[in-house]
Amino acid sequence: MLKLHTYFRSSAAFRVRIALNLKALEYTAVPVHLLRGGGQQHEPAYVELNPTALLPTLEDGALTVAQSLAIIEYLDETHRAPPLLPADAPGRARVRALALSIACDIHPLNNLRVLRYLKATLDIDEQRRDEWYRHWVTIGFTALERMLAAGSATGSYCHGAAPTMADCCLVPQVFNAKRMHCALDDYPVLMRIHDKCMALDAFRRATPELQPDAE
Repeated sequence: MLKLHTYFRSSAAFRVRIALNLKALEYTAVPVHLLRGGGQQHEPAYVELNPTALLPTLEDGALTVAQSLAIIEYLDETHRAPPLLPADAPGRARVRALALSIACDIHPLNNLRVLRYLKATLDIDEQRRDEWYRHWVTIGFTALERMLAAGSATGSYCHGAAPTMADCCLVPQVFNAKRMHCALDDYPVLMRIHDKCMALDAFRRATPELQPDAE
């Protein structure tokens, strides 16, 4: 049985939950509360499992895999159907570029530990912290919209007619943007794809409010 160390609101864990659902893989969710008691991700037992003290972490028997995109690619290589990366090298490169534009260019600037540092260490008030968040979402989503609008391979989803790893990254980032009241009217292609994804049960079941540790 696969075990996913997850937190209901973690967008990185959200990505992996989508991938697991798309592949119809059963797994046990192991909640790791990122706020309670200073953050359960910092407890020695979890740090021993994942030295980065970040989520998610996947356990597959004796194997431990960290980093959401590495986990998704591992799942794609060990459970082929349905594929989350295209069969051709150019297609795989494009999907990875789309996914990494979210996972590397948007998410790290706005994840929990950055926002907590802005508030607790730099004494940035909530309004300015939220402006920081929306600034980086705007820059990232503007670039992503251009990539999707200009790409001949963009279809019903980020790449073609079926969800890929890029869609697994897109939906959680839009969810967070909505939660932070980011304006999304300027991203029609991005939002069309998001809405198409959310019509699928695999995406809906992965949403934060439906997780066993949701608050």
